[in-house]
Amino acid sequence: MSQSPPPGYPPQPDYQPPYGTSGSPSSGSNTLMTLLMVGAVLLVFFIACGGLLAWFLMSEIRVTRGASGRMSCTNNMKQIGLAMHNYHAAYGQLPPAYTTDAQGRRLHSWRTILLPFMEQQALYESIDLTKPWDDPVNQLAAQTVVPAYSCPDFAGSSPTLTTYVAVVDPSGMMSGSKANRFRDVLDGLVNTILIVETEPKNAVHWMSPNDVDLQTFLSPSGDPADAGGHTHVGGRNVCMGDGAVKFITNSIDPELAKALITKDGAESVLNY
Repeated sequence: MSQSPPPGYPPQPDYQPPYGTSGSPSSGSNTLMTLLMVGAVLLVFFIACGGLLAWFLMSEIRVTRGASGRMSCTNNMKQIGLAMHNYHAAYGQLPPAYTTDAQGRRLHSWRTILLPFMEQQALYESIDLTKPWDDPVNQLAAQTVVPAYSCPDFAGSSPTLTTYVAVVDPSGMMSGSKANRFRDVLDGLVNTILIVETEPKNAVHWMSPNDVDLQTFLSPSGDPADAGGHTHVGGRNVCMGDGAVKFITNSIDPELAKALITKDGAESVLNY
């Protein structure tokens, strides 16, 4: 004879959850929230990595472009230095910084006089050297761009502007309307600056008989941590009397810079 289970058996729990034995309804929600949070963290991480990579690539592009522009500028100045030497070989002297008329008024720049030695004979022959550079008769020539006179890193308001200038001073190789000779350079051509890059604010038309004076050359402006006011970061190119192109930094000692301009300052070869 079977016995019936005692009353209250099997025991019933005091609380029966409304869900089955598969778990709580919030477990799926918690898992979803966790996945969303992980996804958000990963998204922020990848965005940050992408931004960092983009910044790095842009920095590399700027550095590459800067190096390329500086190299092209160096080649331009080497071409100018070679033209100066060829002119000296032909005439026994350098071109004057500028030519003048009978009244002493400036007419043309050394850059114009040098054109036949810069592979610009036709352009040179189109210029009336007896009239000022900005005379209407020379207007067509003045509108012509001479690539070798244009620094690729200089974004001027006109492609006919140039930052390649002489430091016009009685003590320098380019002393004004007087033409100097290499033998006048007592310091040696390797120690004396012939042509410099000036600040963009001092850029001139390549035909203009205006350059910079010694004080302007010795007083660059701008942020020393940036380009120091120059077209290249950290300094500028200069063409020495022997035709070599050097890069001098913005931090160069003014007395040394002055000594490098003078042709008879008796300075020795210095590491600048």
